[in-house]
Amino acid sequence: MFRLDADKRVHFCDGVTRRDFLHAGSLTFLGLSMPQFLRLKAMGAMKPGKDVSCIQLMLVGGPSQLDTWDMKPDAPASIRGPFKPIKTNVSGIEISEIFPRMAKHADKFALLRSVYHTAAAVHDTGCQMMQTGRLFQGGLESPNFGSVLRFEKGPLGDMPPNVLLPYPIGQLGGNLPHGDTAGFLGKGFDPFVLNADPADPNFKVPDLLPPDYISAVRVDRRRSWRQEVDKSVQYFEDSNQDSKLMDSTFNQAYTLMTSAKAREAFELSQEPEDVRKRYGMNRFGQGCLLARRLVERGVRFVTLNMFETVFNDITWDIHGSAPFSPISCYSDLVGPMFDNAYSSLLEDLSRIGLLDTTLVLATGEFGRTPRINPAGGRDHWPQCWTVVFAGGGVKGGQIVGASDQIGAAPQDRPVTPAHIAATVYKCLGIPVDTVLKTPQGRDVRLVDTGFDPIDELLV
Repeated sequence: MFRLDADKRVHFCDGVTRRDFLHAGSLTFLGLSMPQFLRLKAMGAMKPGKDVSCIQLMLVGGPSQLDTWDMKPDAPASIRGPFKPIKTNVSGIEISEIFPRMAKHADKFALLRSVYHTAAAVHDTGCQMMQTGRLFQGGLESPNFGSVLRFEKGPLGDMPPNVLLPYPIGQLGGNLPHGDTAGFLGKGFDPFVLNADPADPNFKVPDLLPPDYISAVRVDRRRSWRQEVDKSVQYFEDSNQDSKLMDSTFNQAYTLMTSAKAREAFELSQEPEDVRKRYGMNRFGQGCLLARRLVERGVRFVTLNMFETVFNDITWDIHGSAPFSPISCYSDLVGPMFDNAYSSLLEDLSRIGLLDTTLVLATGEFGRTPRINPAGGRDHWPQCWTVVFAGGGVKGGQIVGASDQIGAAPQDRPVTPAHIAATVYKCLGIPVDTVLKTPQGRDVRLVDTGFDPIDELLV
């Protein structure tokens, strides 16, 4: 992953440290192999097609379907839980009382209530599938949606095409990849990672340069830094005529990282105080506001992790006892945090005319057990949960699919992560039968045959 500022909370899964980011003139500056440079050359600035951006809200921890968007008020108390349903502004659609503002915007979103998967009930596998459409097997890591979008369409102007906020997902207990990188496409298509808390009072615009070089490579020294890179570029040019692509690609990346427009996009201080408070003065709230600013200015794909771990933190992971969360946190903290940020995001995208061209996908990695456990919480349950779609070609004000009487399994229109991936790609204007090639030369279809987009969701 490319990193945008100095603080870094976790090491990357490939073991790369900040000191490894740049050895002047190395191809690894951009994380690209020579074939990938050739791919960039062939790709051009961008491919034609439907121009839709996406904000993917990863609700790490796995929200309970029964306590959020698929309540069962007529079920026994041991199943229905402590919260009550409330009416929305769309007749026939009810959601949990923990989302009072969201209830006023049901005409803007669609609830997909029949999502399931059959892999292990662990956070890591769910995160993989909900960000790529596939479970990682045989050592092959599939690219996430944003990396595919970048690979297929490239950037818009100087803005990074794919951004991850605020931090990568960290320890979830499985020690497995989480699906938030470019996988087999290569590091050159990884998202740019903020690695900073936008709710921090000291948050400032990232320098957009590799962290360990910020102090050493000031504006008045960047020219000499570039000259050092050029020396090594000459080495590659002498050995391979096509390697001159490295120089032009470096220019593009350098322009992006020093772009005034890119820096301005991160200036949350430009937002009125009342707007910032409306989103919530917390990491997720300010992350949603920042995501809106980024897509306004041309970022194609933003992934926003609501949480980075489920251990010793209040999250959606309501097992009921430490180091996890109690179910009461849904009404005390997590629910209001999501409600304010999500509602404000939809309101603003609609107000500025970008909701129709911005897909907002809110999903956890699985659901929760129908029956409340002895600790008063709910455990992992990939057999059924709800995903929320809005904007970007999605028809709001509807429910697609249904679970059974206790929210344990799909009863109507069962949907897998692969179906969701196909739907995301259709919204983004990328054919689901697109074939990608691994470094080993293997052809991989973007979405496996038989997993079609969920057309009921779309306008």
